[in-house]
Amino acid sequence: MNRAERIFRLHRCLKSRQPPSLAKLMDELEASRATINRDLEYMRLHMGAPITYDRDTNGYRYAADAPEFELPGLWFNQSELHALLACEQLLEEVQPGLLSPYIGPLRARIRKLLEQGGTSAEAVGTRVLLRSVARRDVNSERFGTVAGAAVGQRQLRIDYMGRARERSTTRTVHPQRLVRYRDNWYLVAWCESAADLRIFSLDRITAARPLQVKAKDVPAAELDRQLGASFGIFAGTARAWTVLRFTAHAARWVQAETWHTDQIGQWRGDAYELQVPYSDPRELLMDILKYGPEVEVVAPEELRSEIARRLLAAAARYRSAAGSLPESAADE
Repeated sequence: MNRAERIFRLHRCLKSRQPPSLAKLMDELEASRATINRDLEYMRLHMGAPITYDRDTNGYRYAADAPEFELPGLWFNQSELHALLACEQLLEEVQPGLLSPYIGPLRARIRKLLEQGGTSAEAVGTRVLLRSVARRDVNSERFGTVAGAAVGQRQLRIDYMGRARERSTTRTVHPQRLVRYRDNWYLVAWCESAADLRIFSLDRITAARPLQVKAKDVPAAELDRQLGASFGIFAGTARAWTVLRFTAHAARWVQAETWHTDQIGQWRGDAYELQVPYSDPRELLMDILKYGPEVEVVAPEELRSEIARRLLAAAARYRSAAGSLPESAADE
């Protein structure tokens, strides 16, 4: 343990309710009596730490009549430094380059502190890997405009290219929350055109202009209710529950997954049944289809029929491409 680590831990010990004795400090910091005494003296002389010896408890503490003392600058233990570097990786993966100008100096300081402790910062970067899948790129400047409006509670004028109609519309929105969901960014906002809450995918916002007008503030409880009432990113009150029956093979993964906070999962014989509330079936359809023959939609009938239609359409596409399905698939 280097001096920085010892002083960090020593500081925490001195702030405890029970003043630690020299023997306890030696045991806690795994250091000799001489080393502990040198560290205490260093803190007094170079950091202005108001350390006193309490004869009644035979322990060391910060003087009760002195202003509350905190270590100057940035002080972290090794585990916290490793966690910070991993978080820095996460930030860079979430939105590459967006925060680099701001966290660059902090990153350099963290790396220097790690090196003082005998740990290579590169080791953290190579052993802690974060990978995004199906991430859609968002213009960094536009992201900053939207994020600034959300945090600053200011209205936005946006041009939005919706996927459903593939045409651009101009809207005035009142940003409420930025949501990172499945490696992509979404803006939850009150839309004046719709007179209701809407969710906008940031990669489909082609222009964003901040307005110097305070945004409407939707109560947090209402936002939580809208965003958490049903499956996936689509907000709104759940209009139906789906009942999905998975094979025992697929259940090895599904039973450990959280599709929704209100989901109900139970075994029925050798199959695993999962019940999930939803308001819009689009995202749910994709998640069901990825399990192929390992899942059956039991209810509702409209969702079951749509899954069947899509599977038949997919099978027909392969049949036309290959001439015919393999006999085993055709028999099924």
